[in-house]
Amino acid sequence: MNFEAGKRHQRFLKCWPQMAAVAMVLSLIQTPSTSATDAIAGDATALTSTPLVARLTTAEPEVDELGDAAETEGEEEPEFVPLADYMTLLERVEELDESWSKYKDKVDVEAADKKKKPTLKFGGRVHLDQWSFLNSDDDINFLETGNPANGPEDRWVFRRIRLELQGDVPQNMLYRIQIDFNNPQTPEYKDVYLGFTNLPNHQTLLIGNQKRPIGLDHLNSSRHNVFIERPLAVEAFNEDARRIGAAMYGYSDEELFNWRYGVYLLENTNISGEAVGDFDQAGLYGRLAASPWYDDVSGGRGYYHCAISGSANRTDGDGTIDAGANSNEARFRTRSEARSDSRWLDTGRMLGAHHYEQLAFESMLNIGSLQITGEYFNNWVQRDPLGGYTGDDLHFHGGYIFANYFLTGEYIPLERTSGTIDRVKPLQNFFVVDRCRGGTGYGLGALSVGVRYDHLDLTDGDIQGGVSNAVTLATNWYWTAYSKLQTNLIWGEISRAGEGRSPSPGTAPDRKGDFAILGMRYMIDF
Repeated sequence: MNFEAGKRHQRFLKCWPQMAAVAMVLSLIQTPSTSATDAIAGDATALTSTPLVARLTTAEPEVDELGDAAETEGEEEPEFVPLADYMTLLERVEELDESWSKYKDKVDVEAADKKKKPTLKFGGRVHLDQWSFLNSDDDINFLETGNPANGPEDRWVFRRIRLELQGDVPQNMLYRIQIDFNNPQTPEYKDVYLGFTNLPNHQTLLIGNQKRPIGLDHLNSSRHNVFIERPLAVEAFNEDARRIGAAMYGYSDEELFNWRYGVYLLENTNISGEAVGDFDQAGLYGRLAASPWYDDVSGGRGYYHCAISGSANRTDGDGTIDAGANSNEARFRTRSEARSDSRWLDTGRMLGAHHYEQLAFESMLNIGSLQITGEYFNNWVQRDPLGGYTGDDLHFHGGYIFANYFLTGEYIPLERTSGTIDRVKPLQNFFVVDRCRGGTGYGLGALSVGVRYDHLDLTDGDIQGGVSNAVTLATNWYWTAYSKLQTNLIWGEISRAGEGRSPSPGTAPDRKGDFAILGMRYMIDF
């Protein structure tokens, strides 16, 4: 019996340093009133007050005796520890093992609980604009103010002061809340939705206020767009873009195709927070996009994107003469690519218009630092005679094309799963610093130049919403990937306009004129 006990004793001595280290770790973990940081820093009182440490201290003489016995190497019959003492120490080791297992289980449970909690990410953007209306003819003044003698005024304006919260909710949900405070008296919500992710075919279902999927320039984030304001046709045929709806988003395995489709209410609820009207005053929207060429070798510096999108909408045909309080009538309007007070191109609310359909095409080619992008929209309106309108069906249309080139070698990335552009990353950020050895060091950031041509026709039949053509020159100076300065110089002309300011249908005079505008935007997002 003594010989077997001696063998167990020798094995015990070999593993004693490891058990002592485990004991110390557990004593730090199990300290009830002192953090591990305090214990490590030397809080001896807290450590010695731990029951586990007290037991180890009591066993110290026995450990010393075992150590002395271990030093008698080479003896055929070493001095053996009493079996009772050995069994006592063995029981204590088992207690340590059990305590460690309980602690590990507790840590695993806490980690699993953390994964079950929703995540939270905070972000936002600030866009500060300065607009100078360099020239405007009398009829342009009338479209802006209603008085040919008073033209549009120069202004500084916070275009966006937007804060947002977003995150994931286990196991497969997400949410986003986005509020714009650019008008402090009447904040507006933008993206406000919840959704389900990881659905079959890489799909996501979003329910809430979100962008209707028509118009590439609208689907692109305002953080990434090349020009300060969106093209005439994009804004006219998808005014303010966001509506309450339910939509599916998905993409193919190889990311060649992506799609969005859903149903959306017509009412813009970003200020009121409520949609009023018949349940079927809504629209079905869809977009199918593809990137048949994408140069993976260069990291996406070369690609071709194309898409087709469309909608079918049922409107409130007698909206301006019934008792309803909604704004679900057919109406198409836009500003002149600047933040003027009024929308210079405007069909007005068209009585008798009960349905309209849209069909749009988009194309984007990127070769290194050069990008060429264009879109074209068709809008068909069906009407009945009402309120002085003839009731003839209408066709409105418009589009744009632009080219943009980086003088410093960067490029505009494509996000293939959504069919939209992504964030530009300068090869070198903008900075100016003093060098340690004297002199000044600096970085230029990224610089691009672009030109865009716009066309919009909102005049047909007895509706004189206006026809406009405009050319915009643009520069983008990227200080970092999250901040830049945009400059736009716009020349344009408008003809056959005035319906939006006409007191009765079909009586609008032919308002026409030229204008020139200079705009700058200082922007940052986080």
